[in-house]
Amino acid sequence: MTEPHPGFKCPTCADWVAPGAPFRPFCSERCKMTDLGHWLAGRYKIPARDDDEDTTDLVLPRPPELPPAADDDDDAR
Repeated sequence: MTEPHPGFKCPTCADWVAPGAPFRPFCSERCKMTDLGHWLAGRYKIPARDDDEDTTDLVLPRPPELPPAADDDDDAR
């Protein structure tokens, strides 16, 4: 029986990654950049949940009215 490998597998190539690897969780910069490219190309997507709150009816409070500026030209007349 073989001993379990200390570490985990690279999500891109499934090669073993040491716990202190510099590109963790990837085994190399190449795998890290490949993964980033997949995100940017839209190959990975985070699924939306159907039970999310519907915010279309959200009513925001009206901002308070601001007083006129002190340097308003109406006072000079």
